[in-house]
Amino acid sequence: MKKIGFFLMLIVVLYSCGSNSSESSMIVTGNVKGLKKGTLYLQHIPDSVLVTIDSLKIAGDGNFNFEIPLDHAEIFYLYLDKTDNNDINDRITFFGEPGTITINTAWNTFDTKARISGSETHKKLEEYREVMSRFNSKNLEYLQAAFDPEVQQDSLAMDSIQRASDRNLVRGYLYAINFALNNKDSEIAPYIAVKEVPDANAKYLDSVYTVLSPEVADSKYGKELRSYLDKIKTAE
Repeated sequence: MKKIGFFLMLIVVLYSCGSNSSESSMIVTGNVKGLKKGTLYLQHIPDSVLVTIDSLKIAGDGNFNFEIPLDHAEIFYLYLDKTDNNDINDRITFFGEPGTITINTAWNTFDTKARISGSETHKKLEEYREVMSRFNSKNLEYLQAAFDPEVQQDSLAMDSIQRASDRNLVRGYLYAINFALNNKDSEIAPYIAVKEVPDANAKYLDSVYTVLSPEVADSKYGKELRSYLDKIKTAE
């Protein structure tokens, strides 16, 4: 009976260790359709410099697989060097998190047609950026209108465009802050605050940090937001 008990305890311990290991690692897998030769790099920015975590040479098969230790969600990059001396449009930005993330794309539309699944945080990032792109497009429209020679000769028209542009800008900031507040249990919240709208009113940024769950507040971007807010307060 003692031997049976010992083996049962050993199984439980081994299972527990295996579970913890899978929960604190990220697997990035997928396929680059049509890629015959090149090198894939998994990258991130731990502080302020882009760092390569791992790399994989591709030769005749576009399948890839990376696995790294990871506790909290953060932004990662999948960079493709096709040995064509052109690094434009060859980097996919995605929100990584513990678990398995699948990225499927093609060699000639590497970043524009990438399909990313398995990351709930990345889904939130896509949702956020889809709406923000509308505000950005509107800002571009106002900018183009302001460069019209006829409009530039009309002070009333210029003032009208400026007011409309300012309102659109404010609405964009409010959307970003509200999106962060509504996702306080996700790392997307502090990320938006400290990376997307750091020049927003400090009281709004502080309101985001205040509602963060303890786990998110202790994450990479949660700590960055806290440090940024402390820096602002010191400068006042």
